[in-house]
Amino acid sequence: MKRLVSFFLTIVMFLLPGLNLPRREIDRSAWNTDYAYVFVHGLNGWGEYDRMDHLISYFGSFTGSLMRNLRARGLHCYAASVDPVDSAWDRACELYAQLTGTLTDYGAVHSARCHHARYGRDFTGRPLIDAFDETHKVNLLGHSFGGATVLIFLELMRGGDAQERSGTPQEDLSPLFAGGKADWIYSLTALAAPLNGTTVYEMTNPETKSNLGMGNFPGQAGRDWFNHIFKTDRPFEDTAAYDMQVDRAIELADACETVDSVYYFSVPCAYSRVANNGNSVPLAGMVPMFLLTSKAIGMFRGVTAGGVVLDESWQENDGLVNTISELAPFHAPQQPLDLSHIEPGIWNIFPTLHADHMMFNGGFLRPTDIRNYYIDYIQMINTL
Repeated sequence: MKRLVSFFLTIVMFLLPGLNLPRREIDRSAWNTDYAYVFVHGLNGWGEYDRMDHLISYFGSFTGSLMRNLRARGLHCYAASVDPVDSAWDRACELYAQLTGTLTDYGAVHSARCHHARYGRDFTGRPLIDAFDETHKVNLLGHSFGGATVLIFLELMRGGDAQERSGTPQEDLSPLFAGGKADWIYSLTALAAPLNGTTVYEMTNPETKSNLGMGNFPGQAGRDWFNHIFKTDRPFEDTAAYDMQVDRAIELADACETVDSVYYFSVPCAYSRVANNGNSVPLAGMVPMFLLTSKAIGMFRGVTAGGVVLDESWQENDGLVNTISELAPFHAPQQPLDLSHIEPGIWNIFPTLHADHMMFNGGFLRPTDIRNYYIDYIQMINTL
């Protein structure tokens, strides 16, 4: 079942009390824009097109639906429903179909190469937002693997894909692969996103040499386990697990050209400390389901097949993703956030949050007032 973990979250979250959080005042007097905000979930997540959202929202969890709360305040916020475990490419194609209210087209070349159907869910007549073009721009927010998804989506909007253009008759080509639409995006925000991968997936990568002594059998077994547990028929190279391996994630990020007109932000998280043995260990209060992965990340060292050295700088983590990977794509222009001087065309990196990987969802066992957090964030974007 693709959403095995999601159902587990649901059961636990329904046992927890709701919160009655104070409302943050919204000051529209300094706004320069009022574009829609599109939230994209991470691995094994869901959005507003999914039945799960009627039970409990991915963004908001037991604090209540973040989208409904923000829309009730007059803010244009929506949660996309992309595949929980497939590749960033497939998820980006689904995002485009939802924003434009069209049939999902994964591309003739891509679908043939990855041995799956070219077309997916049809959103004709039921777009996620009212309008999407150079006049009706969107602000993209991606949590976890959703951050990598929106990065690939922006690149396709900007440059399209040369292979799809050369391998598909023009009259049959998805407008997404034609490119030329970067000005439809106003801002992109990565929330605790594995922009450069996560060493969680290096632990089952047979090509990575590590201090844990992983070999070919554990690597292949790990890949088989991923495809089996999440019931995906995609080849491993067309899954989120592959795209989150360090070499692959860096390759994808390097292929994404930074757009001069788009505002880029990242919000990294850390919820670990350095122990006496030099390893990084999770702090008390870490989400239980991330305790093992946090400990594994905190002791893992190695070298990828592409030569990336995974040293102690990779050990700080939020339970699932290395903090260093959440800062910005390694080779992209970047700077620490300066609220008095925010520029487009460069990654503006927020100070690292003292929080685990579930903070942006509203917390798990540690309630988090994300409603006020996002209201403050939206007000910052709208005043740019």
